[in-house]
Amino acid sequence: VQLQASGGGLVQAGGSLRLSCAASGRAFSSSTVGWFRQTPGKDRDFVAAITWSGGRTYSVDSMKGRFTISRDSARSTVYLQMNSLKPEDTAVYYCAATTGPSHSSSRDAFAYWGRGTLVTVSS
Repeated sequence: VQLQASGGGLVQAGGSLRLSCAASGRAFSSSTVGWFRQTPGKDRDFVAAITWSGGRTYSVDSMKGRFTISRDSARSTVYLQMNSLKPEDTAVYYCAATTGPSHSSSRDAFAYWGRGTLVTVSS
């Protein structure tokens, strides 16, 4: 199982980025794929997730309206569109997947993790 996150970079406050998470190695038809983020010295926090089969999404309330998660089943890829970025969004963003159906935002529910991609938002 491999998850490859990409799309991070440096952006000014108010700008946008789209992160991609490409999945390979197994069928994800019953999984949930999510995004987490982490800053130095802090926990890895849940951002958003999407169920692979039904496309149901859920996210942190504070990010609704700015961050949108979506998936492209044909490409086995999940996206995180981030708009109106703020300096406090600066973090390493990780994508992760569960082994089965889940609507959890807990890090422990996600068994597969990709390497992170760094997002830096300058003020």
